[in-house]
Amino acid sequence: MAKRRVMFTFPTELIQEPIIYNLGRRFDVVTNIRRVDVAEDKGWVVLELEGGGRRYRTGNRLGGVQRGQGGPGHWGCSGGLKVHIPGTRPGR
Repeated sequence: MAKRRVMFTFPTELIQEPIIYNLGRRFDVVTNIRRVDVAEDKGWVVLELEGGGRRYRTGNRLGGVQRGQGGPGHWGCSGGLKVHIPGTRPGR
């Protein structure tokens, strides 16, 4: 199974949203929280995603994870989520 580490940055309005749950359900991936910091007004999490099927690969493309751009609409939440792969430049 393939593994990928990603970092999500959340604005205030997304702190209460089940983004990690939605990601796992939608793309059939196992999510492993590696680091996290959540406050009332913002938060971030580093996840390790593990999966091997077509839905996992599609999730990487649709979410913009390979390009370092956010794509929260694909995961059932409102805008403002930023997605980044540690070790890559955003927007690439």
